[in-house]
Amino acid sequence: PMRILQLTALLASSSPRISSAASFRSITPFFLINSSRSHKSPPLSSRSTCSSSSSSSRSSSSTIRNMSSSSSTKESLLNCPTIPMYDGTPHPAIGFGTYKVGFIPASASSVTAATTTATEPQQIQRTAEECISDALQSGYRFLECAEFYGNEHEVGKAIVSSGIPRKDLFICSKVWTTTMEKGHDAIVAQLQKTLDDLSTDYIDLYLIHWPVPGVHVAAYKTLEGLVKEGKIRNIGLSNYAVEDYKELVENGIEIQPAVNQIEINPFLYRKNTIEFFQKEGVVLQSYRSLRDGKKFGDPTLVKIASAKNKSPAQILGRWCVQKGFIYVPKSVKVERMVENANVFDFELTAEEMDELDGLTTPEAIETFFELYKKCVNRDTSKDGTLEGVKTDITKD
Repeated sequence: PMRILQLTALLASSSPRISSAASFRSITPFFLINSSRSHKSPPLSSRSTCSSSSSSSRSSSSTIRNMSSSSSTKESLLNCPTIPMYDGTPHPAIGFGTYKVGFIPASASSVTAATTTATEPQQIQRTAEECISDALQSGYRFLECAEFYGNEHEVGKAIVSSGIPRKDLFICSKVWTTTMEKGHDAIVAQLQKTLDDLSTDYIDLYLIHWPVPGVHVAAYKTLEGLVKEGKIRNIGLSNYAVEDYKELVENGIEIQPAVNQIEINPFLYRKNTIEFFQKEGVVLQSYRSLRDGKKFGDPTLVKIASAKNKSPAQILGRWCVQKGFIYVPKSVKVERMVENANVFDFELTAEEMDELDGLTTPEAIETFFELYKKCVNRDTSKDGTLEGVKTDITKD
């Protein structure tokens, strides 16, 4: 059995788990976490008047509406709900992803990087500092970062220039495969580099980016030590299959993983995997929540978006938060940052949720599995091989 510190166990036993729309609506707003904030956020209304920023009208009335939308969106983000992690620590329900923002890693997966989407061109148009500054100005307070993303120093510049108190931010980062393979000292050094780059003395949440065979358990135990030193508040996982998680537990870890960051959207809805981690008390962060914009033309998605007078992106985002997952959209354009965040002023019906749940195909599950096998050893000395890779995992 996992050995959890007594205090941790006590907190965990009193922490509610989020798995339904009903429970999601009772989550604590982020601005209530720390009553001593330097700015007082106005209360979040039960139904805001946010409108999509995609309107092409150039009239003055349209401009006023868009300004009102941006203001209302910022209010919603500053007051955004939170989901409690296993120890009771509140995790903002929405954040801003920084992958491919101002920098594209050389080994970015061909599945997600080789093609240009209709919404996010692959060429770099703006610096990460510029984009993150816009995200913070728009109201985002949870930033999802990583060593692999190659832009943490730019993110740090934006944080410093924003003037936002550190206690008002929730920062997540991840340690990459190559650093994990080098061992304990390399992980410790990389964390310090991340802290320096982000201009902070602690990370709210630090994740193992991939369950590298023969390496990830030792890497996780290194993170446990860094938690005890106070440099990390919580630790967790990314891209872990059920079997990878079980391997961790069986090897006697002391601190329960707080989250598992995996791709989740209606087009890759792995129900058995999701249910397993929810039962374990592991919060799920969703990346590729918007499927890189590649499915915005799906007939079911378009139909529901039209019925709700919302954009396809907003429907995907609402599905995510209504399921109780952490929603992490990203964009390099301010208007889309605002649009993506407008997911708290409406609800999807049970029938609409069921329709979206049914969009995952067997082919999508197999594509995920092939990507998992390819990426587990990515950039390590075993890159391009299946050495140590689990080939009998829970796929769905």
